[in-house]
Amino acid sequence: MGNVKTTRTGKRATQAPAAIDPSAGLLGAVPFACAMFDADGVLIAGNARYREEFGALPEHIRRDALLALLHGDGGDGAPQNSHDGPREVLAPHSGRWYALHWGRAEHAAAPVEVLTAVDISERIETLDSHKNRQEKLLFTSRLMSVGEMAATLAHELNQPLAAIMNYLNGSLRLVEQAGGPVQVERALQAARTQAEHAAAVISRVREFVRAREPRRDAHELNRIADTVLELLRLEAERLQLRIDLGLPANLAPVFADRVMIEQVLLNLVKNAIEAMREIPAARRELRIDARMNLDDQIEVRVSDRGAGLSPAEQDQLFSPFFTTKTDGLGIGLAICRSIIEYHEGRLFFEPREGGGSVFGFTLPRYEART
Repeated sequence: MGNVKTTRTGKRATQAPAAIDPSAGLLGAVPFACAMFDADGVLIAGNARYREEFGALPEHIRRDALLALLHGDGGDGAPQNSHDGPREVLAPHSGRWYALHWGRAEHAAAPVEVLTAVDISERIETLDSHKNRQEKLLFTSRLMSVGEMAATLAHELNQPLAAIMNYLNGSLRLVEQAGGPVQVERALQAARTQAEHAAAVISRVREFVRAREPRRDAHELNRIADTVLELLRLEAERLQLRIDLGLPANLAPVFADRVMIEQVLLNLVKNAIEAMREIPAARRELRIDARMNLDDQIEVRVSDRGAGLSPAEQDQLFSPFFTTKTDGLGIGLAICRSIIEYHEGRLFFEPREGGGSVFGFTLPRYEART
């Protein structure tokens, strides 16, 4: 019973209590993963939560090794001062997020460093979810604004476009009946082809506005670029503008709606041509490049040698109704961005080295979606 023992004389004497490490009880009372390291960074003690969450790591017994692993930067692992505030890190072995708190104390008359790792994974997931919802709301709001404008334009253009088609078809019949010049017939056929393309664009824009899923499939960017350049060939020749096409022949197909991406590329190329109207003809150079980027997406870049954009213009570049053109509406790039984001890509701008601008966008590879 109790801490007693019998002496040789038969009298009972009180036994001294066994030594108890006070740190074990203190760490065990902490509801988070908690550990104590000596001045050399060697683990002295850790509570059950610490062993459960970090014990599988060989580095958990050395402060510097553990911090280098958690920080992922190969740093010196020096702990923060207590007034520096917590540092949020991702544990690679578990995928959990922790806020690391450091403090200083004494143990056995020697200074020690105390680490408390608070699991904040749930908070991080909540913040990410909230951020995603906000981005979706902003995208939906932008899409609705652009959609209303696009629906109005599509409705207003549909009727005159149908009339143009009728006039062209009637003119072709008259030329065929009268045996008119072949050049006139070819010009009318080319005009009808362009009108049919415009009608297809309007039709798909209306579908897009009605929030239907675009008809995405595997498409070769070379073919899309050829179609766009054919539409702008006459304008380029008139301006004595050189167009270089730098698309690799073995470029992977993109997962996209062909008509919509044609419209985006058409808009970017037309903007590039417009930007070079006032510069000498010898410098009018437009280039279209494509490559696989580090995110495993196809990146398309349209580069011009125009005057470029000021920092103030760059800040407002993708805002609806902002334009640098005297007769522009400021909705072209906004619509392009909505289309590219709908394809889970990104529309971007950067200044071109040596003068000019680069507009680009990314698209997913078809193989990555099958």
